[in-house]
Amino acid sequence: MSDASAAADIFLQAAELNRRSSLMRGSVLHFPDYGQLVMTGDLHGHWRNFEKLQRFCNLENTPIRHVILHELIHEEPTNFTDPDMSHLLLLAAAKWKCEFPDQVHFLQSNHEMAQFTGHPITKGGRIVNQDFEAGIARTYGGEAARVLESILALLCSYPLAAETANRVFLSHSLPGERTLNQFQPLDLAQPLDPDMLGGKGTAYALVWGRHQSAELLATLAEQLDVDFFMCGHQPQENGFDVLHDRMFILASDHNHGAFLPFDLKREHSAADLRKMIRPFAGVA
Repeated sequence: MSDASAAADIFLQAAELNRRSSLMRGSVLHFPDYGQLVMTGDLHGHWRNFEKLQRFCNLENTPIRHVILHELIHEEPTNFTDPDMSHLLLLAAAKWKCEFPDQVHFLQSNHEMAQFTGHPITKGGRIVNQDFEAGIARTYGGEAARVLESILALLCSYPLAAETANRVFLSHSLPGERTLNQFQPLDLAQPLDPDMLGGKGTAYALVWGRHQSAELLATLAEQLDVDFFMCGHQPQENGFDVLHDRMFILASDHNHGAFLPFDLKREHSAADLRKMIRPFAGVA
C-alpha cells in the first residue's frame, strides 16, 4: 500500500468514526456527566502543542477523558515561501481518532469549512486554501487528488458543536452581532449534512462570528440553555481570554498557547474554569 493509500484510508476511517459517534445527536456531540473534557483552541499545524496535548491527555491510561480538536489546518509558515504541511498534523489527529474513537473528537471550524467548500481565505498575503493543497501535492505527488478527496470527506464529517451535561457549549466560535439572525439553534438538532456547510446559515454563523457582547452571549445562553461557552477562532496572544465571565476563548497555535481541561460531573463557576486553563508551556 502506498503512503497515499494509507493516508486516505486513515482519513476516511476517521470520517466514518465521526459520523457513527454514539455521542452525536443531530449535529452536536453530547458528553456524559462523568469524566473530563479537554478543550483546545486553534492549532493551525502547531506540532509541538499537539504532541504536548497527547502527552497530557494520556488517553491510553485515562479512558474517561475526552479531547476536542478544531482548526488543525492552514499553518502560517515561518517564511513566506515555506510550504504549508499542516495536512500531516491532520493525519496525526486522524490516527489519534482511529486509535481512541470514543475519546478524540473534532469540531467544525471556519478554515476547515472553507477548505471543504472552496471559499478562499487570505492570510499574510497568501491564499491558504491553495497553500494547503500545494503541501499535499508536495507530499503525495500524482496521488495528491486521492488524499485531498479523503481529507475533504473528513472535514465535512465534523460536528458543528458539543454540549456537556454541566451546561457548557463548545464550538469553534459563536455568532456575532452581524450574523446572529443567520443562526437558528433548531438547525443543530438536524443530522449532519455537508449541505449545511454551504451558504451563510447556522454553520457559517457558528464558525465565523467575532466580538460577542455580554447581551449577545446572554441571548445565546438562553437559546441554547447553557451557562458557559468554550471556543477558539479569535487570536489570543496570551493563550486565552474570558469574555463577560461567560465565553472562554482559547488559542493553541503558538508558544503561549493554552487548553482547558474540566470536570464533566460537577457544576463550575467562571472563576473555577479560569483557574483550570493550562499553558502548553507547562506540559513536559
